[in-house]
Amino acid sequence: MITKTNQPTCNAEQLFAMPNDGNRYELVKGVLKMMSPAGSEHGWIAGRIFNRLATHVENSDLGRAYAAETGFKIASSPDTVRAPDACFVSHERLAMVEATQSYLPLAPDLVVEVVSPNDTSSEVEAKAEEWLEAGTDMVLVADQSNQTIRVYQDGSKILLLRAGDTFEAGKVCGNWTLSVNDAFEIKE
Repeated sequence: MITKTNQPTCNAEQLFAMPNDGNRYELVKGVLKMMSPAGSEHGWIAGRIFNRLATHVENSDLGRAYAAETGFKIASSPDTVRAPDACFVSHERLAMVEATQSYLPLAPDLVVEVVSPNDTSSEVEAKAEEWLEAGTDMVLVADQSNQTIRVYQDGSKILLLRAGDTFEAGKVCGNWTLSVNDAFEIKE
């Protein structure tokens, strides 16, 4: 039986084998973290962004786009398994690991996180930094409360995009672009 404490209690294999109890979990340094289901606006924004990302990735044959709920094992001993709201993994990164039904043991090239109403700024910042430390090249944080997208490429460079601005992934994801207006369906 796996208990929920602040001490390491679980590894990635145990998390993957857990019976579905109706809850969503991430594993952070061996500690299970229960996640509330996404609200309607969060899910809608994450879906819009994923749809645009997946279409670009498929049309350009860049690799694979993964939707929310997909776990990535980004640290070991103790294990960390995170599930971004959307992400992209290039053919090159996928070729570095064996195909698996479990969590991919790598950090995606590009990660998208949509801020939930109950997320704190420090939690979101820490998660973005965690992705970068694991090897992710770029993290987008879409914040529905102020309709902004923050772009993280390393801990010292954070780009803030507002209505009217357009994100450009450059070589990280085959020049994929996403306008802030489109992400949040802002009418001009």
